[in-house]
Amino acid sequence: MFTSAACLLAVVGLASPAAAAPPPEDQKASAAAENAARQIGALQDIKASADKVESKVDSKLLVALTARADAAATRALPKLQSGVAVTGNRTLVDIRATVSNDLRKTLTNAGATLRSVSTRYGTIRADLPLSAIGAIAARTDVKRIEVAGGAMTARELDRGDTSAKPAKPESKQAKVTRIAQRTRAALENRAGPINSEGDRTHNADTSREQIGVTGVGVKICALSDGVDSLAASQAAGELPAVDVLPTQAGGGDEGTAMLEIIHDVAPTAELGFATAFNGDASFADNIRALRFDLDCDVIVDDIIYFKEAPFQDWIIAQAVNDVIADGALYFSSAGNEGNTVDGTAAHWEGDFVNSGQVIGKFAGYAHDFDTSAATQVYQPISNASSAGVPVLLNWSDPLGASNNDYDLYLLDAAGNVVSMSQDYQTGTQDAYERVDTPIFGGSGLRLAVVKFRGDDRYLSLSALRGRFSDSADGLKAFNTPGVTFGHSAARGAFSVAAAPANDPLPFDLEPGDPPNPRGPFPDAYDADSALERFTSDGPRRVFYEADGTAITPGDVSSTGGEVRQKPDITAADGVLTSVPGFDPFFGTSAAAPHAAAIAGLVLSGNPGIDPAEVREALTSTAIDIVEPGVDGRSGHGVILADRVLAFTGASPQPLAQAAAPTVTPNDGGQFLHPGDTATVDLPVTNIGDATAVSTSVVLTSPTPGVTITPRAQSYGTIEKNARVTKSFQVTVPSSHQVGTPLRLNSRVTFAGAYSPSNASFTVEVGEPSPTTVDYAYAGAPVAIPDNSTVGSSVTIPVSGMGPASKVTFSIDGATCNATAGSTTVGLDHTFVGDLVGIVTSPSGATATVFSGNGGGGNNLCQVVFADDAANPFASVTPVQAPFTGTWRPADAFSGLRGPADGDWTFSAFDLAGADTGSIRSVSLHINGYVTP
Repeated sequence: MFTSAACLLAVVGLASPAAAAPPPEDQKASAAAENAARQIGALQDIKASADKVESKVDSKLLVALTARADAAATRALPKLQSGVAVTGNRTLVDIRATVSNDLRKTLTNAGATLRSVSTRYGTIRADLPLSAIGAIAARTDVKRIEVAGGAMTARELDRGDTSAKPAKPESKQAKVTRIAQRTRAALENRAGPINSEGDRTHNADTSREQIGVTGVGVKICALSDGVDSLAASQAAGELPAVDVLPTQAGGGDEGTAMLEIIHDVAPTAELGFATAFNGDASFADNIRALRFDLDCDVIVDDIIYFKEAPFQDWIIAQAVNDVIADGALYFSSAGNEGNTVDGTAAHWEGDFVNSGQVIGKFAGYAHDFDTSAATQVYQPISNASSAGVPVLLNWSDPLGASNNDYDLYLLDAAGNVVSMSQDYQTGTQDAYERVDTPIFGGSGLRLAVVKFRGDDRYLSLSALRGRFSDSADGLKAFNTPGVTFGHSAARGAFSVAAAPANDPLPFDLEPGDPPNPRGPFPDAYDADSALERFTSDGPRRVFYEADGTAITPGDVSSTGGEVRQKPDITAADGVLTSVPGFDPFFGTSAAAPHAAAIAGLVLSGNPGIDPAEVREALTSTAIDIVEPGVDGRSGHGVILADRVLAFTGASPQPLAQAAAPTVTPNDGGQFLHPGDTATVDLPVTNIGDATAVSTSVVLTSPTPGVTITPRAQSYGTIEKNARVTKSFQVTVPSSHQVGTPLRLNSRVTFAGAYSPSNASFTVEVGEPSPTTVDYAYAGAPVAIPDNSTVGSSVTIPVSGMGPASKVTFSIDGATCNATAGSTTVGLDHTFVGDLVGIVTSPSGATATVFSGNGGGGNNLCQVVFADDAANPFASVTPVQAPFTGTWRPADAFSGLRGPADGDWTFSAFDLAGADTGSIRSVSLHINGYVTP
């Protein structure tokens, strides 16, 4: 039964009838077993009766839909919660399909909001009306409809008392106000920087000072939840410019904290970011985009998606493999799921053992966890670690090709089914089931694995951040090593464990646990340093290559597959950042960026080094800190920057780069015309860690007929952070077309491994016309989908214009007001701070107009965006709504100059929930060139 109202979250479940009097003690066990069999049998009835279309729907969704259609069908399941979150009769799903415009249109027409779309990985994440699930599943191009896959970061938080009501989430406006106040305070009071203690404990600080390598020439990029406080950290001097993938800033601040750690250790490295929280396929796409679009050399994340497979590289690991194959280094958190040595994990893996006990009414048998002569079909979960725990079951079939059907049930001590996952595996599905424990936990919870049909397989059962521990009613817990899984276990990735840098974790993982360890700060790590008790252990057994090819054909049992050494290395956590809530910052989320930054130092001091040598350096110089030799908790040990840099022979490198030239026509005129000669002053700056000697520049042009004298010049010696400027004479042929820019290519050579550095510049030819031609969008209003990276676009056709010398963009409107849903403004939207606006030219060049500005203010109306405006739109505040006037765009529109004829587009993206609006009236204003 659903409770449905705007913005009200309901979790599908059925009310429990009045409890009967408890049976005598000696009858409890048999009564519980009978109850479990009866309830699982009722669930199997639903599974067995499903038709071909229904079998494509996640079993939790199917049970939820069944309960809505016929409450009697689930009346025998008084404690069951399906775990399907419903808001306003809609639920978030991942649709695995062949992605096409027709499917997208069908979903939109069915009332779905598309959150993210991945053609490469065949996935659409969408808010889908429950009533549309059947029709969408019936399409032949749809393989499966799943409850949206969950994910979590590897930040370690207090898992303590869950009996209290959860704190009310911070509102969007409260967050905007908080961050704005912090930004203003940072600008007014430039306090000293807050440095991660890991910078000291890894000897990175002394390495930079003594060896002189700081990260020059390297780009390090992170994926996490979001970078909400990026501007505040930049205002405080904690971060430089960060290259954020468009529309992928995400929400939250773990990304900001990770970037601060990277910048502390490798302060001159360039930085980039993309969120990992728009779905598993979007995460995979963003991994690739960071390498192939933003040119990141080192990539680090702290995310695990629950659907990532332990036995085969799934789509996220495949993306990791792609960027590693292209030469990038990839680092990922090993996870905070605990380990067997410290007794902090909830993981068991091994071959299926038939208990001989039927649970339910069909031919399936329950797995026997007990390795002795006794039989035990339940795995008990610790009461103290039972709140909101994702429990994952995987088995050794290839992804998308499982023909062996296993099911997973969560029960209480009385045999009531609390949660279940009983998807169909008929040859085209994944070998995966997931249940979640209740949000407030429970007492006496236990798990059962049932082989519904098929062959015996190797199983993996993990309760992430829970514990398997002996129960009060006599069940014994069974744990094995190897809880770490997913893309951090990809062969070429670095899986990073955590060791405290300074103060110990300030809370117990469970009541009665031993004290948490303290780190060595202000000293460096040594052989006596301790590992965090929560850090995940390995190794990771893998049975299939990424394409589904068996590694050991015919053996997918405990004697088959490949055993990967994971984690690989250990790095610091429990460190300070300037980001509120991450002071200190615990978890392998904090460890991974330390390791990535040290790798960035290695690349900086060894340009062109083979990634295999970087791996050898990190692993062979690591300090052994727990069991002797390579182990399943710390990997090869904790890394130290000085040892790694010394191993590789790193040295400070110069990096001389040309900057944008100044062009002065020799005839004294203001503009460069065909046939003119101009003086081009080309500055070269050494941004590197060492002096650039024997520096010279070759300046050429691919534009036909252009002559440059001299072609090459010596710039001599350029000291670190110094600039030298030389002049060239450039002549434009008289036949050159007005409005077509000429291109200059510079090649800067110097004594150093980063030589040569190349850059290209465009020089405007012709006199810009003072006449502005207006082009307006003439269509109907277009709704902007809520909380969607897909967004909406309108087209503005331009013809007869020729080359553009200047572009401005306006959001128009007849009458300006801040009324929600106003039809007289150019763009109506509540909470304009949700929006990102992008203009795209016919050539494909893009410019971001605004991005996350304006907070809770409503509507844009009669707003002009121009490069020569006095103030940036980023400076607006909610009290200025409706937003009007003239403002500088986020990206300069000068990059849109060039051929103007064709279709321009304006796209708007609403990247947060609960606010809506439409594009109504927008225009381009283009200046051409004066005809000679």
